[in-house]
Amino acid sequence: MPNNSVAILFSNPVRNRSNDVNYEYHQDPNFFYLTGLIEPHAAIIIYKEDQEFKENLKTNEILFLQKKDKKNEAWIGKRIGVTAAKEELGLATTMENEDFLMFDNEYSKFDKVLIFEPREDVNNTPEKGDLYGMLQSFKLKTQDLKNVDLNELSIILASLRQIKSEEEIILLKKAIDITCEAQIELMKALKPDMTEYQSEAIVEYVFKKNGAESPGFPSILGGGENTCIIHYNTNRKKLDKKNLLISDIGAEYHGYTADVTRTLPVSGEFSEEEKLIYNIVLKAQQAGIDSCKVGNKFWDPHYAATKVITDGLITLGIIEKRYHVQKYFMHGTSHYLGLDVHDAGLNNELEVGNVITVEPGIYIPEGSDCDSKWWNIGIRIEDDILITPFGPEILSEKIPKTIEEIEEMMKEESFIK
Repeated sequence: MPNNSVAILFSNPVRNRSNDVNYEYHQDPNFFYLTGLIEPHAAIIIYKEDQEFKENLKTNEILFLQKKDKKNEAWIGKRIGVTAAKEELGLATTMENEDFLMFDNEYSKFDKVLIFEPREDVNNTPEKGDLYGMLQSFKLKTQDLKNVDLNELSIILASLRQIKSEEEIILLKKAIDITCEAQIELMKALKPDMTEYQSEAIVEYVFKKNGAESPGFPSILGGGENTCIIHYNTNRKKLDKKNLLISDIGAEYHGYTADVTRTLPVSGEFSEEEKLIYNIVLKAQQAGIDSCKVGNKFWDPHYAATKVITDGLITLGIIEKRYHVQKYFMHGTSHYLGLDVHDAGLNNELEVGNVITVEPGIYIPEGSDCDSKWWNIGIRIEDDILITPFGPEILSEKIPKTIEEIEEMMKEESFIK
């Protein structure tokens, strides 16, 4: 943070699903990263330098959160409360969220007040000190100030979050291991005439069985023509023996999410055309992983993978010009991974402690400008990579990936019948 600056962050709002039913609460990742709090209606103020307040209070951080409320807790669960939050979350100062409304914080005296763009989609509730009330109070106190900065805080947090600590890597490895188990079990259980939603049920059962709180994002189980829809998640199709199935999934464990993709033949065996496309993607992924080295640019894995895919599609006669590759490979190869599936990061040079994905793909939908034998072949292969001083560490390497390994694994019996 710059000298003589203050940062203010607010928790995520509670989201309404319908009528009086809310979605399961999920904390804002930046707020969770700085506080560890998983409750709504909270705010944190962080000062570059210690500040002195009335009643002999001297601190550089204050967390405002819900007070204990037995009546409310009987309905929706226990709250941590001010005292326990200070002890368990390791924060210097904690106060009730009602105190935020009248808190004597002279924002005008700072050179910079660092915030994110204020939310406008927050519901007012009967509780004093709720998120709506805190946001309105903050707006009134800062609306005429010239020192409010809406950009720098996101850069600061991205620079922090893109380098994972040892503790974060432990949690990520756990999430990835659970996801690996789910992919392996799906390989064993997948059969013709199953549905996409049954394959989704298998992987998400394994998530829960192994301690994951939830999927880190909507599970993508796309078969047949749906393999060519990159973020498909309707998951309702019945799977034919001639179909491929893309399984792009990630378990979330204690806030951290995995993101691993495999492409499987529903019949248990790839066709000759599928093998040709699959091996191009596999070779492209290996080229991308080989580029995951300290000092390389964030986009180097993408450039390496794209070259391999372009060469392969030209060789097969699917494209004629190199720039035509964008018809069949239209997304980036990598993103950061952490508290978000597409985690915060600056996309600069790769550094020790980065965790990124490498996920090239080829997608040839029906009606494409090529021989129809290639139509409805969609293949993506994705692994999670830790950048180390000694080269890339593939955190999801336990999942079969070659054609031979996958076909062999699919012959095994699943414990799910």
